[in-house]
Amino acid sequence: MERSMFTRLSRLYPVPVLLALFTSSAVTTWAAEPLTLSPRTGLNAYAALVDQEFESASNGLRVLAVTENIQSGDWNRIKRPLGLFAKGMPTNAAVWFAQPDGSYFTVAAGQVHENLRDRDYFPRLMAGKEVMGDLVISKSTGKLSAIIAVPVQERGRVIGALGVSAAMAKVAALLDEQIAFPQQIMFYALDARGQIAMHREPALLFNFAAELGSPSLAEAVKEMLSQPEGTVHYEFEGAEREAIFKKSSVTGWVYALRW
Repeated sequence: MERSMFTRLSRLYPVPVLLALFTSSAVTTWAAEPLTLSPRTGLNAYAALVDQEFESASNGLRVLAVTENIQSGDWNRIKRPLGLFAKGMPTNAAVWFAQPDGSYFTVAAGQVHENLRDRDYFPRLMAGKEVMGDLVISKSTGKLSAIIAVPVQERGRVIGALGVSAAMAKVAALLDEQIAFPQQIMFYALDARGQIAMHREPALLFNFAAELGSPSLAEAVKEMLSQPEGTVHYEFEGAEREAIFKKSSVTGWVYALRW
């Protein structure tokens, strides 16, 4: 996440396309800002950046999960390759290996005296399903985190799981720094229940958006969760707001850009 936004997006779109997107005359100009950007282009750019981060982590875990060291289930063999993977993760991300009974190890702390068995996502992992974007308070770090995890299977049997608990305050801050929207433009993301997964203001993370303001905001959240994309209008903190939104096929979250 330390690379420039333009460099990172150039991996997703050809450079001539990016130049056209960011210099088009058919855009909205935000006062006092040197960069002109249409709202839909801004939303798509940010959504692509978020999805790339999560998909990259998931792909890395998948690759590790089929290696001999990971499939051994032995932490002494797992910790080195998992530690190398962890070095590419954002600051405050906990990288872990869990056993079928819910006990687990993190790269940073080794064996953790907590258990993941009671997490809603854990039975899915043990059933051979991947997890992407579940929101939790990390048991190992205490951070508000999003889970990215894959099962580890050996000869068709699930023998554990690999995961990343990404601290969302840090992720949101790094992405906000990279894309550098003007202060009056706000990007945020909601999970499938309407819980705030990403936001520039850390104090709003993991709140349920529908409970934060007017009835019009609650109605807007309802529409955002039920539609693949669109535009909503609502009142928040005494001001009329407009937001465009789209649902991600990667995280399952709804990404929104409001002004």
